[in-house]
Amino acid sequence: MSEHHGAPPSWPELFRVFGHIGLLSFGGPAGQIALMHRELVEERPWLDEPRFLHALNFCMLLPGPEAMQLATYSGWLLRGVAGGLLAGLLFILPGFAVIMGLSALYFFHGDLPVVAGILFGLKAAVLAIVIEALIKVSKRALKSRLAWALAILAFIAIAFLKLPFPLIVLGAGAIGIVTSIAMRAEEPGDAASSDNTTAVALPGLAGPTLQTVLVWGAIWLAPLAALVVLPGMPEAFSAMAAFFSKAAIVTFGGAYAVLAYVGQQAVEVHGWLRPGDMLAGLGLAETTPGPLILVLVFVGFLGGAREAGLDPLSGGLIGGSLALFFTFAPCFLWIFAGAPHIERLRSVKWLSAGLSAITAAVVGVILNLAVWFALHVLFESVGEVVRGPFTLPTLDLASLNAAAVVIALTAGVALLRYHLNLFVVLGGATLAGIGVSLLA
Repeated sequence: MSEHHGAPPSWPELFRVFGHIGLLSFGGPAGQIALMHRELVEERPWLDEPRFLHALNFCMLLPGPEAMQLATYSGWLLRGVAGGLLAGLLFILPGFAVIMGLSALYFFHGDLPVVAGILFGLKAAVLAIVIEALIKVSKRALKSRLAWALAILAFIAIAFLKLPFPLIVLGAGAIGIVTSIAMRAEEPGDAASSDNTTAVALPGLAGPTLQTVLVWGAIWLAPLAALVVLPGMPEAFSAMAAFFSKAAIVTFGGAYAVLAYVGQQAVEVHGWLRPGDMLAGLGLAETTPGPLILVLVFVGFLGGAREAGLDPLSGGLIGGSLALFFTFAPCFLWIFAGAPHIERLRSVKWLSAGLSAITAAVVGVILNLAVWFALHVLFESVGEVVRGPFTLPTLDLASLNAAAVVIALTAGVALLRYHLNLFVVLGGATLAGIGVSLLA
């Protein structure tokens, strides 16, 4: 653990503060991090500014939701592993309860005119939200020619070549590492020798680190193995456990980065979702507290309700719970095993270069997500045609939905030009969607 001002907070204090953060953590990672900063640094002498920023930098390097991992890290700093576990769970459980309820509403009553109108408006607004996220991430990530090239190549790879998301992430990281090593090898000898980070080794798996990896690895992987090997287990549940575990490993860049991968696999490979479902799920996730990646709970609920062979409610509840566990259990492993070595990890330049390259590739992935959303929101008929190694979208221009265009453009202007509050934009879009549905 690390420094904080004064005595550690009591358990009731820790529960109250992180419970408050979990209930009010709307607005995406930026708003969630700002809320934690206000609660933990400004209003209470629990963490100082350098320590908070130090923790944030580490969490930004990890796969998974950075805000949830920052909450876990902060709890670990204050009260050890138990404190980290409490803080992390309080950050995700309120949103989990809400998204499970909304998933059930969507599955059982999504065809009602009012509900359909709400979802229609949310889908159109989400298109503007994704474009806003694309602009923000690109400004932070694309600061060199290599970064721009990786973003373009990643977009082509996932949009037109249909290459797997994990392969794109790993390929970008490898290019960043190789480029960094090659550039430093070309530096003058005195510059290279003065770089004291070249001799820093990655943390070894020994002592407490090994124990932590074994314990949390077992917590994560033992249920996965049980779901795969136990006889009589619905195939959908074992597939979900493996799928969400893999998604948790490759989600560099946050929820928007992984949505294209999840959407492709859940729709085209597993058949858990229909094309419009992912749009609806993201819209619902935007209205709940907690990390946006809770949209995977929506995916798990629908997949369990449709594919598990149980009654829909039971299958959905189990599927959503599996998504929660296998998405977030690895996050606790990353924090509890990695936090003690944060200084050494941050000083390894080639590792930072690899992660920066991954972030650049994520921009291309998010661009693909924005294009995919735009096509399915604005057009009622979208197909594909194969031309050699490329898969290209085909559109029926007559199926353009004018109402969706108007709502999406209005939401985009409200967010990008006037910077209105997200909930104001979502509220206006849902009201417009209800109006369109009732008048249709």
